[in-house]
Amino acid sequence: MTPTSRATVGLRSDRGPILLALMVSTGLIAIDATILATAVPSVVRDLGDFALFPWLFSVYLLAQAVSVPVYAKLADTVGRKPLMLAGIALFLLGSVLCGFAWSMPALIVFRAVQGLGAGAVQPIAITIAGDIYTVAERATAQGYIASVWAISSVVGPTLGGIFSQLGIWRWIFFVNVPLCLLAGALIARNFTERVERQRHQIDYRGSVLLMTSMTLVILGVLEGGQAWAWSSPTSIAVFVSGGVLLALFVLVERRAPEPVLPLWVFSRRLLATTACLALGVGVVLIGLTSYVPTYLENALGVQPLVAGLALAALTIGWPISATLSGRLFYLRFGFRPTILVGLALTLVGTGSLALLAHDPSVVGVALGCFVAGLGLGLVASPSLIAAQASVPWQQRGVATGTNMFARSIGSAVGAAIFGAVANAVIASSGHPETDRSTALDSGAAVFVTVAAAALLTVAAGLAMPAVTAESAEQTQDREASTAS
Repeated sequence: MTPTSRATVGLRSDRGPILLALMVSTGLIAIDATILATAVPSVVRDLGDFALFPWLFSVYLLAQAVSVPVYAKLADTVGRKPLMLAGIALFLLGSVLCGFAWSMPALIVFRAVQGLGAGAVQPIAITIAGDIYTVAERATAQGYIASVWAISSVVGPTLGGIFSQLGIWRWIFFVNVPLCLLAGALIARNFTERVERQRHQIDYRGSVLLMTSMTLVILGVLEGGQAWAWSSPTSIAVFVSGGVLLALFVLVERRAPEPVLPLWVFSRRLLATTACLALGVGVVLIGLTSYVPTYLENALGVQPLVAGLALAALTIGWPISATLSGRLFYLRFGFRPTILVGLALTLVGTGSLALLAHDPSVVGVALGCFVAGLGLGLVASPSLIAAQASVPWQQRGVATGTNMFARSIGSAVGAAIFGAVANAVIASSGHPETDRSTALDSGAAVFVTVAAAALLTVAAGLAMPAVTAESAEQTQDREASTAS
């Protein structure tokens, strides 16, 4: 491994136009990650159905999660570029439809269309970066891509807060239109690839089984204790049906010629543990991004813009640590120590939010989010890069897709769990969600659950094999030789 200068990786290098295209494409997803959460109270006031708002996140993330493995498989067979363009187009269509949504159920359906687009854009952008940069170079390239999250972490909540305060929350979705057009133009113009096109079989049965089973699980979690009692026949039937379909999905994947989620991924310890880490990151991330703004607005009565800026601390901390993770941590000490440090910081950040939930302040919440963001940046990026570096090109899309799938599933199920926790507290209080004491109690319950999820994720970090950037590339070379 040789040192990589910023000039050989930066925007002025020969790969600079591709890097710029990836940054703009990533910006679509990065802004969407925070812009809606700030405006949830405004959306609910306009469309109603507060109990349904967790679906805005769950259905988006579920559609993203289920489509990621499909796109990942196609990316390894037909190439990255056509799928990236298709994903941007779907995201554009979903954004326009969301902007014209006339009810909460309609908005939820259109968010699913957005999620199908995001399922292509985010993982394929990361896969392209893995294709054009070495492990050492990715430490620098990651800084550029992470800077998009840093900018978006301020732009997203700020725009969401402004649109919410002005009563024009629909522009949260319309703002994606010029960004989608720019991202598509940059990808079409700057990125070229040579792919030996192969005939492939799409695992439709696996995709449908996975989508249906996870939808039933999320439905059972969100509606349990609300639409029906947890011990009711309906609740039991929903969970049992989801479990049976999930078991059928595993059986189908074992026999599918080109499974939507190859089970061989979970037979490799490094890939399995990094997927579990991504799952935990997804749970923690959605718990904070979806509830911090609503908690501050209802508990403290702050303006949406202020609540958004407090949330921005989370997504500012993430890219800072992700940028420094390569040069200061995993290239020197290995991936596992880096990830364990990140998990410790995540526990400190989420734990402080849980402990101080009944005595909140904007500054205290922002600091807790910032520390948690620093931790998540040291977990998410290094674990993904370790997974990518351990497989050859023809498997990198699947490895990336599996990691992103795990994070999306974690977020989708996490959103449902946190929604169920919050709705249960609100229902038992007998007061609306805007009541201060109710907001404090529901926020505290959510933050305690987030901290518990962070604690469980530590187990995956401890189980991860000790691996350095050099050993990961050696494993990649061995796998490539075996494949050939």
